[in-house]
Amino acid sequence: MSNDRAAILASGGMDSATAVYEALDRGYEPYLLHTSYGQRTEDKEYECANALAAEVDAADFLHIETGHLSQIGASSLTDAEMDVPDANPDSDEIPTSYVPFRNANLLSMATSYAEANDCSAVFIGAHSEDFSGYPDCRPAFFAAFQHVIDVGTKPDTEIELIAPFVDWSKTEIAERGLELGVPYEITWSCYRDEAPACGTCDACAFRLEAFRNAGERDPIAYAERPTFS
Repeated sequence: MSNDRAAILASGGMDSATAVYEALDRGYEPYLLHTSYGQRTEDKEYECANALAAEVDAADFLHIETGHLSQIGASSLTDAEMDVPDANPDSDEIPTSYVPFRNANLLSMATSYAEANDCSAVFIGAHSEDFSGYPDCRPAFFAAFQHVIDVGTKPDTEIELIAPFVDWSKTEIAERGLELGVPYEITWSCYRDEAPACGTCDACAFRLEAFRNAGERDPIAYAERPTFS
């Protein structure tokens, strides 16, 4: 157990919400960082992250608006001219929802936030089904970024980068979150819409499957709840 502070990337989604509760369970005082970078559902994601911060009585909630990832483009999450595709579980291609090098950008801000607030850890909710499609969710990426933190902060700064679910499936995250009492009704995963969730994009598909596998009904509203094989 730790009595230290943790800076936690809180996207508003189920993985980051579970990471918040995991940090709490490990004894960390939570400092939540949410970023809006031009993603389609940024208003809904902010609403959910803000509600989560209130739910856990976070020591601090920092919301940063940055448009550079949207300006850079090349992602269906930020480019209105690109369609968000339906989920394709059998595809080996990096999905168009990949935002180029996003996690390096987010972790850089989280590290600054952590160092400024004397946090001893940075939490991110990335997991194994992410790194099968997103290169900046791989264990090797987080190991490399830990080195960046070590050499790029003050000599007396010690910040551990913690990705507690990096080797977990979405189902395992859902099961852990249900065990911890995560309020999934105030989280959002859909890439397309702010209400109701579409039910057919990659994020919705993985989330719905995880809840089905965990034997629970996802508490948020969906336009449709398809079954993906």
